[in-house]
Amino acid sequence: MKLESILLGVLARHPSTGYDLKKYMDTHGRFLRSNTQMSQVYRALGKMESSGWVTHTVQRRAGATDAKTYRITDEGMTVFLDWLTGPYSPPTRFQDPDFGARLAFAGFMTREQLLRLIDTELTTRRAEVARYRFRDRREPVDARAPFDENLATLVGEWAHESGAQAIDAHLERLEMLRRVLLDAPEGAVAPDLLARLHDVR
Repeated sequence: MKLESILLGVLARHPSTGYDLKKYMDTHGRFLRSNTQMSQVYRALGKMESSGWVTHTVQRRAGATDAKTYRITDEGMTVFLDWLTGPYSPPTRFQDPDFGARLAFAGFMTREQLLRLIDTELTTRRAEVARYRFRDRREPVDARAPFDENLATLVGEWAHESGAQAIDAHLERLEMLRRVLLDAPEGAVAPDLLARLHDVR
C-alpha cells in the first residue's frame, strides 16, 4: 500500500494543505503508516500532481509562507476508488496496514463492497489460523555463539501465544462488524449502527 492511496482518501473527503495531510498522518492515520515525514507528504503530492490526480491553489498570506491547498481531481478520484474497491490481496501479516487503510475510507464503499472486503480478510485469516496455529515450531540449532535454547523457546512460545490472541481478537471484531452490516436496515444512521455494534458485544 502506498502513501498516495491514503492521501488521496483524505483529499477525497476534503481539500487539504500539506500541513493538514501531515497532521492527519500523525493522528488519525498513525496506524495506517509509520513515521510519515513532511518531505514524504510533499514528494507524494508532487508525484500525484504530475500524474494529474491532484491540483492545488495558492492562498497568499501576508507575513507568512503562502499556503497550497490540494484538491483531488476526477482522475485522482478514479484512481483512489479503483484501489479502495478493487481486488484485495491480503498481505501475509494481518497487522500490515492495507486492510486498515481500506477500512479507514469505508464511507466511499457500498455496504456490499465493504462486506466483500471483510469476507476476503476473514477467509484468508481463518485459513492461516488453520494452517499455522498448531504447526511444529521446533527449529534446529547449530549456533556459533552461546545460545540458550530454553530462553529461545520461552520467548518463541510467548510470541506465538501473543500472535494467536491478536489474530483471534481481529477475527472476532471483524465477525462482529460483519453481523452489524448484515443485520442493520438500509439507511441506518451512525448512532443506530454504533448501538448495534455495542449490542453484539
